[in-house]
Amino acid sequence: MSRDELRLFSWVAAAVFALVAGVWRPHRLHWTALGSVLLFAALNAGAGIYVLNHFSDSRWSAGGEPPLSVPSFSGAPVVGQFLEPLDSALNGVVGGVNEFLAFKQALPIALDFLAVSGWALLLSFPLAILAAVISSAMARRRSADFEKYRATVDLLKDELEQVKRQISAGHSVDRNPCTECP
Repeated sequence: MSRDELRLFSWVAAAVFALVAGVWRPHRLHWTALGSVLLFAALNAGAGIYVLNHFSDSRWSAGGEPPLSVPSFSGAPVVGQFLEPLDSALNGVVGGVNEFLAFKQALPIALDFLAVSGWALLLSFPLAILAAVISSAMARRRSADFEKYRATVDLLKDELEQVKRQISAGHSVDRNPCTECP
């Protein structure tokens, strides 16, 4: 994936997560928003770490400095065989310089990903507070509704007990409801 595809992937993945979780749990959109922001932050941090771990990849070079090459001294006439150790030392030095140049080119790209991740994490703190407040308000409302239903059930139980007492009192006074029967 190129760096533009990596940037786009983090946005698309967070949006898809928000849509799927929003459809799956529509009453918890506040937690879905927080989750998608945290997913976005994690994906961008992962992309930044990936770029730093693969800094020698040509995708991160912005057409800057080309890699250095080492001239070979071992092919020189007469003294070439004595310069072979110098060739290997120069190859090591130039290889290190090329790695440094590749790291120098990849570092701004990785820092862009990490900065976007940091901004997303910064945004997640107020979202987390907002989600907690909304969840608390919803829990208080559910608790109040439950108490209202409990009071209604208790009232209906009392009325049922009164009806039972009236029915049992009516049966004990008049055991023979038929007035014409002997």
